[in-house]
Amino acid sequence: MAEYNTIRQPQVGTRGAVYDEGLRAHMNKVYGLMATGMAITALAAWAINGLAVIDTDQGRTLTDFGRAIYASPLKWVIIFAPLAMVMAFGAALNRLSISAATTMFYAFSAMMGLSLSSILLIYTGYSVVQTFLVTAIAFAGLSLYGYTTKRDLSGFGTFLVMGVIGLIVAMVVNLFLRSPAMQMAISAIGVLLFAALTAFDTQNIKRAYLELANTDSDFLGKAAIMGALQLYLDFLNLFQFLLSFMGQRN
Repeated sequence: MAEYNTIRQPQVGTRGAVYDEGLRAHMNKVYGLMATGMAITALAAWAINGLAVIDTDQGRTLTDFGRAIYASPLKWVIIFAPLAMVMAFGAALNRLSISAATTMFYAFSAMMGLSLSSILLIYTGYSVVQTFLVTAIAFAGLSLYGYTTKRDLSGFGTFLVMGVIGLIVAMVVNLFLRSPAMQMAISAIGVLLFAALTAFDTQNIKRAYLELANTDSDFLGKAAIMGALQLYLDFLNLFQFLLSFMGQRN
């Protein structure tokens, strides 16, 4: 049986407006997995923040647990652990069963919740919820465009990958420079980049289904999990960069 990651994706070519029942079911599974992962991340972030912070007469104060995860070297492990998990997930996907891959995706979502729980210290709860809703509306529109457009977006792939790499390098550099102007530029580019990636990845998920439709359910199941991971990351990054603009700090 061919390796999942080596299957060649076909060029976008369907010009009809009607998609078969299988494609709709596949996309529903992708969005369902993504939404579940996002819910796990939100619940994990809320729960961790509740354990890390207490309200006192002097204001909000970190607990011993909070100091351990936010103010000790352990914070760097927590920050970079999701990246290591994504790399491990991609490397192990072909060897995992559907249930194991799904469990790993949900574990990654929980780890992201731990990593992102600090935003509830930095931004007000209202602005976090407001930005989440704006992100959800924008994501829905962009993903719908990627699903329905007849334009082949595959040509943007190399440009978008290079953009992500450049963005990561800029973010690492700014960890040391701490330049507000550079951070603003990073946020603006990040919003545009992950908005484009949302449409691009949605079309790629549809394309992958068209390639795998006549193969066994194992391939389709793994394609749905990988698609959910891609859209999850697009949503989360879009949310974080928008929060830099819209978020009201505590």
